[in-house]
Amino acid sequence: MVTLFRRLALLSVLCAAPAAAQGFEDLDMLESRLVAALGAGIGEAGGPANPIDRRLKLAACPSPAMFDAPRLGAATINCEPLGWRIRVPLARSASVTLAAAKAEPVIRRGDQVEVIAMGGAFRVSTLAVADEDGSPGERIRLRSDRKSAPIFGQVTEDGRVAVTGFN
Repeated sequence: MVTLFRRLALLSVLCAAPAAAQGFEDLDMLESRLVAALGAGIGEAGGPANPIDRRLKLAACPSPAMFDAPRLGAATINCEPLGWRIRVPLARSASVTLAAAKAEPVIRRGDQVEVIAMGGAFRVSTLAVADEDGSPGERIRLRSDRKSAPIFGQVTEDGRVAVTGFN
């Protein structure tokens, strides 16, 4: 009788493991879909900088997870029905990093610069003060006044700062 009980207990544990695993998102599949969507592999320029952290236990999305366009150096994967969202940092190319490091800053700390925000059907600009030096392609911190919260934008070739995320 004890042997039968042990076998049933072992069988129930073995059957429960796959059932519990089905409750979580398949991170391997999610990662392969992300690589395909970005067109670059893990560690390649424009692809994920690192694999998705396997310690994540995301609830299985009832519909396919959506991939947002890369912004601010990361791609976003989200499941709207369940409300979870993760950001995956993207790898930068070595040539872009070296070019940015060698380029002379076009904006200096304390400079007043034009900040441009563009969306699908609009373009808005305002003035702000740079909190740090910036070369074309770099992201810098700006403030509209000393007491305001900082905003971040990317320095353009012509010495302006573009703010993204309004599409």
